[in-house]
Parts: sequence; structure tokens; C-alpha cells
Amino acid sequence: MTRSCTPMLRSALLLSVVGALTSVACAEDAPTQSAASGEQVYERWCAPCHAAGPGHPGTQSLQVKYGGKTPAVLLERTDLSPEAVSVFVRQGVLMMAPFRKTEITDAELAALAAFVAKNYKGS
Repeated sequence: MTRSCTPMLRSALLLSVVGALTSVACAEDAPTQSAASGEQVYERWCAPCHAAGPGHPGTQSLQVKYGGKTPAVLLERTDLSPEAVSVFVRQGVLMMAPFRKTEITDAELAALAAFVAKNYKGS
């Protein structure tokens, strides 16, 4: 790693931490919807970090990680299967904390995984 990348990586990590803390703080204030669509679950729990545009730490972190070779915006990805989305949500990944069943139910997770993986091109 060169010294010129260090400030950018630090910024991405800081944004990821702030985004994660903000998501947790907001999650404590709102009840989980029991019959939410995948898009509603995405907008509630995922978009604050993973939507397009500046100010979304998950997207910015993935931009740094993939360097433009893979889309940083989750809804533009073609390599995310519903199963992969479910694992990332339940187990977390890197700076992203896992989501408990009290936050995203199994039914909501299934809807979310299908929504995020709608462009999946796997076999």
C-alpha cells in the first residue's frame, strides 16, 4: 500500500464506522415491520449505507475495495446471490455489523435478499 492511499482508506473506514453507529442508533427507535417488502427493508436498513451517491459509507468502502471493477452500489451488482446477501446480513462483513432476527425477520430477510439479488447472473 502506498502512502497516498492511506488517507483515502482511513476516510472510508471512518465513514463505515459512523454509518454503522448511525444505523444502530436509528434501529433502536423504529419497530421492525412484519410484512415489509424487500424494497422497504432495503430502504429502512441498507440504503443509508449502500445507496448510490456520496455520503453512503458502505458504497464508498466498496468503491475503494473494488476500485471500479465491480459496482459499489449493491443494487447494481450482478454477482450477489440471495444466499450471499442473507449470509452478509446475518453474519456481517468487515465493518458491517450482523442484523439479528429481532431487527430483520427471516421473512424480511428472504424478501430483502430477493430484492438485492434481482440482477444476479449466476448459474
